[in-house]
Amino acid sequence: MRVDQFDFDLPEERIALRPANPRDTARLLVPQADGRFIDAEVKDLTDFVSPGDILVFNDTKVIPAQLEGMRVRGDNEASVSVTLHMRTALDCWKAFARPGKRIKVGDRLVFGPAAETCLLGSLSALVEEKGDGGEVTLRFELSGAALDEAIAAVGHIPLPPYIASKRPEDSRDRSDYQTIYAREEGAVAAPTAGLHFTPDLFDRLDAMGVERAFVTLHVGAGTFLPVKADDTDDHVMHFEIGTINAAAAERINAVRARGGKVISVGTTSLRLLESAAAPDGTLKAWSGATDIFITPGYKFRIVDRLFTNFHLPRSTLFMLVSALAGLDEMRATYEHAINTGYRFYSYGDASLLTRKD
Repeated sequence: MRVDQFDFDLPEERIALRPANPRDTARLLVPQADGRFIDAEVKDLTDFVSPGDILVFNDTKVIPAQLEGMRVRGDNEASVSVTLHMRTALDCWKAFARPGKRIKVGDRLVFGPAAETCLLGSLSALVEEKGDGGEVTLRFELSGAALDEAIAAVGHIPLPPYIASKRPEDSRDRSDYQTIYAREEGAVAAPTAGLHFTPDLFDRLDAMGVERAFVTLHVGAGTFLPVKADDTDDHVMHFEIGTINAAAAERINAVRARGGKVISVGTTSLRLLESAAAPDGTLKAWSGATDIFITPGYKFRIVDRLFTNFHLPRSTLFMLVSALAGLDEMRATYEHAINTGYRFYSYGDASLLTRKD
């Protein structure tokens, strides 16, 4: 499909720079089958789901994966900025580097406040591979838990570019850009639909008999990359690592078997569920890498509904929601959201979408 079919005009003032407080007071847009729209708040989610349904959450935890430092090549040094996006070994990460064109295989990168004056207290890595679009493979001097601790000490939360271009990261983002159920460290971007949930909302969903399950997809920085191709067939997705344990798979299968709806909280949970599901929609324990790219025409295997934020024009995520709910329907939904003041992107408001077929 032509990528320009997924374009729309978004006023800059619709981009949220801070989340709603409390989290569940964000607005919730619920499109109806007859073309109407219900404007509510996230705390009203209990009005739009049913006992016996299951909400599937991504419990990945954001790490401070933005590293600033110096590129060292002999006696020459230059500033470098790196965003880690996928771990490939205990001491190895794939990353996006800026300025990427100036980095070569064999360069040493030194990160942290001490990088400009000395090597003590800094973190260093060698560039082992260089790919397209500024992607590099870094092998660090540290490994395992020691590397994790060093990244946490020198790294920054990698805010999405549409926020970072308007304000710097601050201490609030360390908590704001993390779900209340984040557990498995490894993401470099938050599963942002989950940012809206609060303990009170969980309690009320529990009381009405809505189940929940947790899966893990470590969201990579590739989620921020624009679609540069003119046709969706020419776009290449980056891999992300995910896991579904046997207990979660069994719980989701049981809900489907008795007629309950599988409601994915966020596009990351949806992509993992659709990657792991068998053709008949059943799940087993699953672990691996996925680069699934969902566009209109995709036949969904398991997800019935999607709770998600509002996404960028021409993005793979807007393509995904259009595949689920229909391109014309999503264009109308986004037009309503823009005209009625909904806030967009990572810290913005939410929608509850139903699979068109």
